[in-house]
Amino acid sequence: MAPFRNPDAPSLLLVDDDTVFRERLARAFRERGFEVATAGSVEEGLAVAQHESPELAVVDLRMPGRGGLELVRELRALDASTRIIVLTGYGSIATAVDAVRLGALNYIPKPADVDDLLAALARGLGEPSPMVAEAFQAPSLARAEWEHIQRVLADCEGNISEAARRLGLHRRSLQRKLQKYPPAQ
Repeated sequence: MAPFRNPDAPSLLLVDDDTVFRERLARAFRERGFEVATAGSVEEGLAVAQHESPELAVVDLRMPGRGGLELVRELRALDASTRIIVLTGYGSIATAVDAVRLGALNYIPKPADVDDLLAALARGLGEPSPMVAEAFQAPSLARAEWEHIQRVLADCEGNISEAARRLGLHRRSLQRKLQKYPPAQ
């Protein structure tokens, strides 16, 4: 059974290990007329793409096992015309550059909704997006610092001493920063 059955609808492959997030996005894309196939891992995504190559793919960067950048590379090898957007909760400039070098059209941070993804696709193609009214507001420096600290702390599985070492901070300084409320966007 082919994952994409409607030849008139744009086909989209959505690969994310977060089941709730993946299904919410899939439903939103279906409501906008896309034919959507979903996968929870790189291997599942490749199996779908090998069966029938999608026109568009939304790929999570971090998944258990092989990562999203590997999937970007393999999707581009299967079909160079597949337009790929990388989606992640752990954004950095280095990984954004890597994703684009591997062939992704764009790279956007989580949380993102279908309108954010359609806008990223339009920006990646250099087209204006009539479907989305874009009003991007960059986070404040304090907010960006707070989010970075939270990502590093999550990578260290909550170990404050290890997170402080990776951040180049004294443990007590990090503890003081963590006691503050997150800054406004």
